[in-house]
Amino acid sequence: MNFPQKTMCELAEQYGPVFTFHMGMKKYVVLTGYEAVKEALVTQADDFGERGLNAMNSHNFQGKGILFGVGESWKTMRRFTLSTLRDFGMGRSTIEDRIIEEAQLLMEVFTQHQGKPFDVTTPMNSAVSNIICVLVFGNRFQYDDAQFLRLQQLVSENVRLAVSPMSQIYNAFPVPIFRIGDIRKMGKNKIESSSYFRKVYKQRKEEHDSNDVRSFIDRFIAKQNEEHKNPHTFFEEENMVLTVANLFGAGTETTSTTLRWGLLFMMKYPHIQEKVQAEIENVIGRERPPRIDDRKRMPYTDAVVHETQRFGNIVPNNLLHETRTDTTFRGYHIPKGTPVIPLLTSVLYDKTQWQTPHQFNPGHFLDAEGRFVKNDAFMPFSAGRRICVGETLAKMELFLFFTSFLQRFTFKPPPGVLPEDLDISPCPGLTSSPVPYKLCAISR
Repeated sequence: MNFPQKTMCELAEQYGPVFTFHMGMKKYVVLTGYEAVKEALVTQADDFGERGLNAMNSHNFQGKGILFGVGESWKTMRRFTLSTLRDFGMGRSTIEDRIIEEAQLLMEVFTQHQGKPFDVTTPMNSAVSNIICVLVFGNRFQYDDAQFLRLQQLVSENVRLAVSPMSQIYNAFPVPIFRIGDIRKMGKNKIESSSYFRKVYKQRKEEHDSNDVRSFIDRFIAKQNEEHKNPHTFFEEENMVLTVANLFGAGTETTSTTLRWGLLFMMKYPHIQEKVQAEIENVIGRERPPRIDDRKRMPYTDAVVHETQRFGNIVPNNLLHETRTDTTFRGYHIPKGTPVIPLLTSVLYDKTQWQTPHQFNPGHFLDAEGRFVKNDAFMPFSAGRRICVGETLAKMELFLFFTSFLQRFTFKPPPGVLPEDLDISPCPGLTSSPVPYKLCAISR
């Protein structure tokens, strides 16, 4: 089951939008299609809002952090994370300026290749990661920083290993004999990355100045000091380490992967690339960098970015949910604690919501007059109580990076490779990433 989302979509054709399957000792409920997923995550948000934990995530995260957190700990960490990221500029001009600066630095790397083929993955990861690093640590890293590159490698490796056959066997039959190979490797990777975040935290705690709070970690320490007499506080070291690990991993992998899909699609469909560049010329020109305010005057570019997210389908299976209470859904009784898969692939490719779901088509987000139109079935960030905390930041990054790239460069396949030969099938993983490719960035 390298691509379980494909199998589950096929089962939905046979059994309908709500069905059950057994994996090992557990029974899973799968929800498919826009209507069923929206009904569960939005209309019945309280019933379906808990995070489901497979054996691996339960062992590695123990219900802490924001990605795999549960209960009151998760509520507290999510509320704190959202307010802190907003205070440090998420969605505002302060972080917009940072993104624009980072895009310029990344494009210098593109220029150094002088139009020759190169793999964009590592510099792209570094640039995107630096945006979340500014918020979390208060500083960016150089692209050749060994520790920075190692952290990215650990994230990428665990994303790939999370859906390996060994991982799926362990999640189905969580007995110690299977905690070998990929499972052990993932655990070691998690310990290595956590030890770095722990080291930074301890260093900041020693140097903490309540009058100089510049990052998420500083704000966490300040909150910890406020609550030091509360025996039931959730502001403790392990929650800090895992929340920072979640922000670093999710804030890097998903946005960077989406941008890599975007550049691949521009090479695959050069006529779409030309239309985006024409709109950039018309609205922004070449003298100044794009700003987020330009987006409302650039419906075609906005549509291409949205379609990249839809068609790229970055988190195909969604993260696992779980029922918080006994509930009834479409006539089915679902007991408390049942793992639920609200399948995002089935929403982003729902043939009742999209004209050509299996084709890259920016027209999905444009009306007859070429104006941008929203579609409620656009759910790449999931929906409801567990919607991605970084949605605002990710949308800003995607538009500014993508538009900056196409303002400065035309992207082409390596010599001898035709656009129609480019492979746009995904690699298996927790996130859906392109098959490794090289591109030529031709200065305009």
